[in-house]
Amino acid sequence: MSTEPRINDRIRVPEVRLVGPNGEQVGIVRIEDALRLAQEADLDLVEVAAQARPPVCKLMDYGKFKYETAQKARESRRNQQLTVIKEQKLRPKIDPHDYQTKKGHVARFLSHGNKVKVTIMFRGREQSRPELGYRLLQRLAEDVAELGFVESNPKQDGRNMIMVLAPHKNIKPRSVKQDDAVDTDGAETAAE
Repeated sequence: MSTEPRINDRIRVPEVRLVGPNGEQVGIVRIEDALRLAQEADLDLVEVAAQARPPVCKLMDYGKFKYETAQKARESRRNQQLTVIKEQKLRPKIDPHDYQTKKGHVARFLSHGNKVKVTIMFRGREQSRPELGYRLLQRLAEDVAELGFVESNPKQDGRNMIMVLAPHKNIKPRSVKQDDAVDTDGAETAAE
């Protein structure tokens, strides 16, 4: 079933409540009279409230109306904030240098305005020492505290321990494309 409103000859009721092109109430009129008024004004008769008794119809330029609603929908999609969740996986016995690398990735994700899901994977006997993973997650949260905060505290999920970090509200997300452009320019100058 179509979600578009019925217009002109597709409206099949004996009478309608008519609204003029400037929003003024004309009243309840026969459908033939409403169609004639629309034709004289070089406008369309558009059903705006089909459930009302009698249905409410308005005199308007339907093409212009469709264009404006499409523009509004496009504008609302453009202003919509897209939440991206990045994931970083760690192990409880991580090497200090590897930890610094992973911490750098988490800091970069947070500075871009993305949420980060940090997962610690336990294997074998490591599962009997969940406090090691908990301490590691707490240390990571303290290290990136200036960029983000703990949105969901560490919790055990089978063999994994999961924590979600979110960026602070005052941090403006940086464009990924701009950062990549800087990196490629630096690589080109080094190659020259």
